[in-house]
Amino acid sequence: MTIVVKSLQMAKRYISACVSEGEQVVDATCGNGRDTLFLAELVGEKGKVFSFDIQAEALSKTRRLLEANNLLSRVHLIQSGHEHIQDYVHGKIAAVMFNLGYLPGGDHKIVTRPDTTVAALSKSLQLLRTGGIVTIVVYSGHKGGREEKDTLLNYCSRLNQDQFTVLHYTIINQINEPPSLLVLERLL
Repeated sequence: MTIVVKSLQMAKRYISACVSEGEQVVDATCGNGRDTLFLAELVGEKGKVFSFDIQAEALSKTRRLLEANNLLSRVHLIQSGHEHIQDYVHGKIAAVMFNLGYLPGGDHKIVTRPDTTVAALSKSLQLLRTGGIVTIVVYSGHKGGREEKDTLLNYCSRLNQDQFTVLHYTIINQINEPPSLLVLERLL
């Protein structure tokens, strides 16, 4: 029996414990749409998911997945970088999911970058309601991935402990740099 939970599965556990029906949430990197679908199921008919990606291919895949599950009406698909979250999302949000790196099955040269990811995280934290969380699955095995991880760890370690709790979940004995997870909870 394996008791170790992979980073993305753990992120979904945290999100599920935090989000209630009717709330607003964000998928900062929609990719193939699985996280957007997960969030759309959580928020229910009266909730809203704002799903970001810079690639038309990612948004198209996400749209098809949502249509196949009759959940497109709960989602606002946005072809823009996640660092522009404040241009699209207004009011408090319950949760934000980041799944960093590149689009699985897509062009591996198009990756999330430290500067835009930290900008998106900073803006997300401003929108986050008390008790809300941000999950960031960090893939560091690709070119630029280690720099992005180090930048995020540095940024998160400097957050005010009276306002945020930050957890870093990682498996330390596996080769090929397995993904790790950051979970940030707004306390105030």
